[in-house]
Order: sequence, then structure tokens, then C-alpha cells
Amino acid sequence: MGPTVTARFEWPVRVYYEDTDLGGVVYYANYLKFLERARSEWLRHLGVSQVQLLESQRLLFAITAVEIRYHRPARFEDALVVTVELETLRRASMVFRQAIHRGGPDGELLCSARVTAACLDADSMRPRPLPAHLFPE
Repeated sequence: MGPTVTARFEWPVRVYYEDTDLGGVVYYANYLKFLERARSEWLRHLGVSQVQLLESQRLLFAITAVEIRYHRPARFEDALVVTVELETLRRASMVFRQAIHRGGPDGELLCSARVTAACLDADSMRPRPLPAHLFPE
């Protein structure tokens, strides 16, 4: 049996110098990059190729809303874990709960977010239903 859509997915990331500001603290917008990469890795883990969706079905995903809270700063060389949990699966969108922890998935909470992604027709940029075969659960 393959990976489950509703299971919490964890993706490790290391903070590099380029992620930080002058004080060695992760620049606030870079947390969004970490969250994005984890969602992309979650899809890949489920066997979903975004390139294949675009080329064969003319589908893509676009972020329509982000609620983010910064709890503690991440710093240069920190080992982080970014988590992804599917909160809601709608006809043409998904809502994710995500978090970034220092040291592991149960480590110090640095950032929490709720992210909404819409499924769009690549040509018209209008909402389109998610293909049922992507998330059969």
C-alpha cells in the first residue's frame, strides 16, 4: 500500500547563509519558500508529478491564501523539519496545515501556517476540479 494523503509528511531542511538576514536569522519570506518546497515534496512522495499534470492535463496549482505565524526565529545552520498535513480536500482546492520545527518534527515550533492551493486550468487560469485519481482516499 502506498503513502496516504492524510498522513503527516515531514521534510528536512538546513538553514543556509543565503536564507538569513544580517543578524543570521532566517528572513521572514524564506519560511514561505520552505513551506512551498515541502508541499512540492509531499506531492512527489504521493507520486504526483506537477510537470506531468501540466503537460498531460493542463493543470497547475496556485496559492490563494496563506495564514502564517512566526513563533521563534530560525538561525544559520539550524536543522529544521517542515511538516505538511492535508486539512481539507475540496473539489478544486486543498487546505494544508504546515509547521516548521527546529531539530525534528516534535522539536521547538518556529512557524505555523495554513495554506490554500487552488487547482487551475493552465490555459484559462480558472478553477478546475482536482482529478479524482490524484487523491483517491
